[in-house]
Amino acid sequence: MARSEPIPGLVLSGGGARGAYQAGALARIAEGLGEDYPFRVITGVSAGGINAASLAGSRGRFLQATRDLAAAWLRLTVDKVFKSDFTTLTWSAARWLWMLGTGGVTPGFEVRGVLDTEPLYQYLTEALDINGIEANIANRRLRALALSATSYSTGVTVTFVQGVPGIQMWERSRRRAVHANIGLNHVMASAALPLVFPAIQIGDAYYGDGGIRQSSPLAPAIHLGADRLLTVSARYPRTREEETERQVVGYPPPAQVLGMLMHGVFLDALENDAERVQRINRTLALLPPGTRHAEGLQPIRLLVLRPSRDLGKLSASLAGHLPRPLRILTRGLGAGRTTSPDFLSYLLFERPYISRLIELGYEDAHAQWDEIARFMEG
Repeated sequence: MARSEPIPGLVLSGGGARGAYQAGALARIAEGLGEDYPFRVITGVSAGGINAASLAGSRGRFLQATRDLAAAWLRLTVDKVFKSDFTTLTWSAARWLWMLGTGGVTPGFEVRGVLDTEPLYQYLTEALDINGIEANIANRRLRALALSATSYSTGVTVTFVQGVPGIQMWERSRRRAVHANIGLNHVMASAALPLVFPAIQIGDAYYGDGGIRQSSPLAPAIHLGADRLLTVSARYPRTREEETERQVVGYPPPAQVLGMLMHGVFLDALENDAERVQRINRTLALLPPGTRHAEGLQPIRLLVLRPSRDLGKLSASLAGHLPRPLRILTRGLGAGRTTSPDFLSYLLFERPYISRLIELGYEDAHAQWDEIARFMEG
């Protein structure tokens, strides 16, 4: 059955502080489109899940929603994401050392993450309009919002979906979707970086960051009916020459390794999935006109926006804005020994870096506006 109208979808990946780049790009897109809600389906994970929930819950026009999102990022600091004072960090380290040293056999003793994210929960309580999600769905401004998290009980990526009546859920290998009235716990679970942030309880299970095992981050939007996907990546597309440059000399410090691990969790899956969708599109284009694929596959229009500058290198000169305990920690991990401290770029929730990311996102979307406009207009 032919659709009466296209269903544009917005897919937002994770990336910690790098999520501010998405806010800047979306602000420029909203200015150019001038539409109320150009995206009928919004999906996100981790920091992208926070951005997605913010947009889906806004009761204003889309332009105002993106401006509010950028303003919320500019108000953010490390202390509003997790407790970073000496006392808290020292006590956390002591608890971990005690657990490791005693074999974890102390009755009633439990460690739930290196960092305490209670400040982020309090901040999101004020910054997000969770009830606005259902209001926008009821008014048909929004078809569905989907946030993904990882179940520590089963190892399955669970996508929580709040949408219009009749939307079908799905189940694939190591991933499934469930209906949910999305709340702050779903948002926090999607962004709960394993071990670093405490897991979040939803129902009788505990969940962590949705990017851990999410091999197909574009899939939720496609399952929800979107046939045109715009996604904002936080990964800079390095040239062949840049890929051969050494970022560190000698044995790699922990910060270098951690940065690569975070790339693997937050960014690699999106790039791989985008290549997969484009490959399927090319295959479908080889079919004779009018031929329907036996599995019902249809081409998905896809546009991926990427930073024009390396966000890791951009953070290198701004490490001094971190609270002193974190400066000591990142220095001890060797962040200063690499030319592209990607690990640092995920934690730098401070205005000098955040504002630069928002500006860069806006500038990049402006530079690519003609392509974005053609994509949205079809």
